[in-house]
Amino acid sequence: MVETVVTVERTTTTTGPPGPNTTGNGNFASAIRINIEYFKTLPGILKLVQFIFGIICMALASPALIPATDFFLFVVVVSFIATILWIFAYFLGIREALNVAVNWIFTELVNTGILTVLYFIAFVVQLAKWSGYQGYHHGTNIAAGVFGLFNFLAYAAGTYFLYLAHKSGATH
Repeated sequence: MVETVVTVERTTTTTGPPGPNTTGNGNFASAIRINIEYFKTLPGILKLVQFIFGIICMALASPALIPATDFFLFVVVVSFIATILWIFAYFLGIREALNVAVNWIFTELVNTGILTVLYFIAFVVQLAKWSGYQGYHHGTNIAAGVFGLFNFLAYAAGTYFLYLAHKSGATH
């Protein structure tokens, strides 16, 4: 009987400037790269539009004088924070630097889809309550609802493009 023994040896070679961050397997801080190119694409531009419309909605609806505006501002602030996190994730290349087994496109699709539904409910409630209300800050709150509608459309477009990316099999 003949036995065959195979020995496999792995070596890792890294190139780069010597220093404390050159460990052979890299680290998170050295993997972060500024990525401005993403914001030249349509999904990147939509994220910036969502960010700007979020600022406008917060400015116009504050202070919340009735409970409907409380809900509207809650949705706007939660969406704004989530959008800032996604902007930083793309801008700094954090998704690639983390190197974890997460389907980022699907995760962002679910996040953006939920925010789209919440924005739809929020702008409808805001416009419905303030259209019959006459008083202090009436015009600015109607304008906040209209910009909420615009932001709903931006989130809906973002959801659509993320769906197309997910459907094509993209994970990053």
